[in-house]
This record gives sequence, structure tokens and C-alpha cells, in this order.
Amino acid sequence: MLTVSNLSVQFGKRILFDEVNVTFTQGNCYGIIGANGAGKSTFLKILSGEIDPTSGRVILEPGKRMSVLNQNHNMFDDYTVLETVLMGNKVLHAIKQEMDALYADYDDKNADRIGELQLQFDEMNGWNAESDAATLLSNLEIGSEFHYTPMSEMDGKLKVRVLLAQALFGNPDVLIMDEPTNDLDFETIGWLEHFLANYENTVLVVSHDRHFLDAVCTHISDIDFGKITHYSGNYTFWYESSQLAARQRAQQNKKAEEKKAELEEFIRRFSANVAKSKQATSRKKMIEKLNIDEIKPSSRRYPAIIFEQEREAGDQILNVQNLAASIDGEVLFKNVDLNMAKGDKVVVFSKDSRATTAFYEILNSNIQQDAGTVEWGITTSQSYLPVENHDFFKSDLNLVDWLRQWVKTEEERDEVYVRGFLGKMIFSGEEALKKCNVLSGGEKVRCMLSRMMMIRANVLMLDEPTNHLDLESITAFNNSLKNFKGSVLFTTHDHEFAQTVGNRILELTPKGCIDRYMTFDEYLDDPKIKELRKEMYA
Repeated sequence: MLTVSNLSVQFGKRILFDEVNVTFTQGNCYGIIGANGAGKSTFLKILSGEIDPTSGRVILEPGKRMSVLNQNHNMFDDYTVLETVLMGNKVLHAIKQEMDALYADYDDKNADRIGELQLQFDEMNGWNAESDAATLLSNLEIGSEFHYTPMSEMDGKLKVRVLLAQALFGNPDVLIMDEPTNDLDFETIGWLEHFLANYENTVLVVSHDRHFLDAVCTHISDIDFGKITHYSGNYTFWYESSQLAARQRAQQNKKAEEKKAELEEFIRRFSANVAKSKQATSRKKMIEKLNIDEIKPSSRRYPAIIFEQEREAGDQILNVQNLAASIDGEVLFKNVDLNMAKGDKVVVFSKDSRATTAFYEILNSNIQQDAGTVEWGITTSQSYLPVENHDFFKSDLNLVDWLRQWVKTEEERDEVYVRGFLGKMIFSGEEALKKCNVLSGGEKVRCMLSRMMMIRANVLMLDEPTNHLDLESITAFNNSLKNFKGSVLFTTHDHEFAQTVGNRILELTPKGCIDRYMTFDEYLDDPKIKELRKEMYA
């Protein structure tokens, strides 16, 4: 279906891909994974023809159509929503445009050409194109009232859904998507998961959403060491298998190294001893026969995210009563009551991300609520990871001095102590002296996590904590929160994060809140809660 032959990509002295040969076959969904900077997005752009490789070829089977999720959200601002979706099938759209032009200037000379176009249009199911596009839009929660709205007037998050509908439209033979779940709510992601799980053609997808990769992928395509290797199964199967294989290789390597060291020591001790010389010679031959597999270090780096409490909190954690907030007269939430117990890990959830952010900002006394009270337990200490962290990185301090701002004692100012926290978050050596105002989004989040670990609070508040992080950091973060003994309030679009960490759901709506002790999946699947949620947002 889609073949990559002898593909190499080099930027300056850096080799991104080296003689890659892979084939993507029909009926499979491939999750493209790799460390940040490994070349995932670059690879997709090469497949789509957006950029050229240094050498090698990409071969799409003749007669097959490729569709790519567009990343330029403003490209179609001059078109209506419905026409933007129809443009997903370029051939069909071109036929329709030519037909419309000929009809607008009709004469007998055009009749034969119109007939040819109508036949092609019919073979491509063109007469149902608009209704199919409308159905896709509706499934992505773009109502019919928007279908003839110019894209320039659409909200940014709705544009993302229109472009997703465009990519899916017309049943493409090869579908390429880079982070398709960005800005989608859990219900829409669920619909997309179901759509792709039943899709009969070829799909290549890059995503940091592990639940999504597990739900849709039949194969994982791992980018590492400049190569791409296919593995059967979804992301969790790949992750667990790769960890097991690494442990087995390490154990085998350790045994071989120990045996080699033992033999070399014998040779050193007895090679000059005539009586033992034959034994030493035989041991030299044994060393030569030892097959020690070199374990090439992976480009992946897993941070050591470890949250510890300076002191354990008492039974009273947080009491919120009748809390309300609004923006410019628009109610974000009201009548919110929460009595948080020790050890609770609460998924703070809303269809409006402004509501959850306002909730955290109120809890941290950064903004004033419209009504209600917030009372923290006297034994609690809080640490907050906001969704926007720009204000923390305005200075030109290096990372060591930046992190020193939150030390509690003079002893903690020691550079070795501070570097320890940075090192856990993969800022080692010279990286710890980088200026904080030149960091990438992921680096800033890792710095904020270093800060939180240093504070050692017993209550963590996390607003979209996985934003900008790679899969390795997300996995480490997820495991850390599962093991954390304190209390957590968190908001996330990462389904796996919510499901495996949270034991309680608090949903904020304009008509009140829903508070349940249950897992995230149980909450989304409960029929009674589904009806209640419809009422709360109606």
C-alpha cells in the first residue's frame, strides 16, 4: 500500500533517518512513536510530500488516495465549513468545481464534458458527498447551523474538528494524522477511536494519548537509532514488551560481563605462572567465544518523577462550599461543594476548560470567586502546576538559580542538592545551566515538576499536567501519581491518566457540580450520569 525505500534524512551533521525501509499495509493502524526530536512529525511530512528526504523514495500504490490531517488552522478561512470538508477529497472536489463552472456557462459544446464528469462523480458517490460530510461534522459535534459558516468565523477548537472531518472524508486509502486528539473532548475522542478501530484502510498516527493508541493501533512503529521498526500490538503491549526485553538483555549482559571479568582476573593472576599457563590460555579462548550483546542506549529518557511529602496531612484536606465563578457575566460553575478526604485523587472535569482553570486559580487565591468559601486543612501544604506557566520563566536565570527560588533552608541552596532535582527531570551537566527563558514547552513543564518535587507538598493541584510532555515523561508522571501517598486534584485530557490515577470525579457545570467516587471510565459509561450531565449542560 505505502512503501518507504532507502529513506535517509540529514539536517547538517545530524542524521535523523538512515536507510529506512518499511511498508505500511492495508487494514492496519500504525502508531508512530519516538522520543521528542526523533523525527515523528518530519516522517509524516515526508510521507505526505510536504518535505523531501535527503535520499530514498516514498511509493504510494497507484490509484490510491492519501489524506493528511491539516495542521494549518487558517488555510481554509475563505471557505465555508462544509466546503472545507469536501475539499478533503481533492479529486472529487475538482470534478464538482468543474461541473459547477460548466453548468454556470452551459452550451451544447459542454454537454459531452459534463457527461464525462457526471459519470466520474457518480462512480465516486459524489451525489451523497454533502450528506456524508454533514454526517461527519455532526459526529464531531459541529451542528448543521455551522455548516455554511465561513471558517474564518469558527472558534479555534471547532476548526480542529472541521479539519479532522476533512481528513476522514471520502474514505481515503491512507490516512495520516499528527496529534488528532488535540482540543477534542473525551466523547469526541471516543467516537474517533471507534471510527478508526473499524477503519478498513491504512492509518498512520502520531499521538501522546496512550489510551487512544491502545484503542486504535494494530501496530506500533518505533523511531529509534535513525530506524523505524514495526511491532504488532498496541502501545501498552509494546511498552510492556520493550521493558521486559530490556530487562532480559540487561540480565544476560550482566551475567556475561561477570563471567568475562572472572576469566580476565584469572588470566591476570596466573598468566606468568608456568603451572597455570595452560589454564590461562584456555580461559583466553573462552573469553573470545563469549557473545556479549551490546545494549545500545535508547534515545528515550525517562525522568525520575518522585513526589514526597514533607509531612503527612491530617484528615481534613479541603472544604469547598457553594463556590461559583463567571467570566464577563457567563457562568462557568456554581453551587460547587467538595469535602476532600485524605488520599483522594480527584479528577476535576468540565466541558469548558475555563471552568477547571478558574477553580484551581480560586483554590490558590490567584483570583476571587463570585460566591462561596474555600478552607484548607491546617496540616495541608499545596503545590500547583498551572496550565499556563509563562510567568515563571520571564527572567534570564540559569536553571540551578531558577530552582533555588523555592528552597526552604540555607542547606538546600547547595548546588549539588538543587542539581539533584533537575537531574531527575533530565537536566544534567551543562543542561542545568541553560537560561530559563529559552526553554521549550516540555522543558518548562519538567522544570515546574522539579519545583513541585522540591516543595514536597502533601496536596498536589495539576491543571493539564501532560501538556507538552513526551510519552516517556507522561508515563513516568502517571506512575508517580499512582504511587503518591498524598492527595491530588487534577485535570487532564489524557484518558489513561484520568482512569489510572483518579478515584473520584468532580464535574463543574454552569448548573452545579456532579461528585462521585468512581473511576473515570465508570463515570463516562454510567447511563444515569449521562442523563444528569445532559441536564447540567442544557
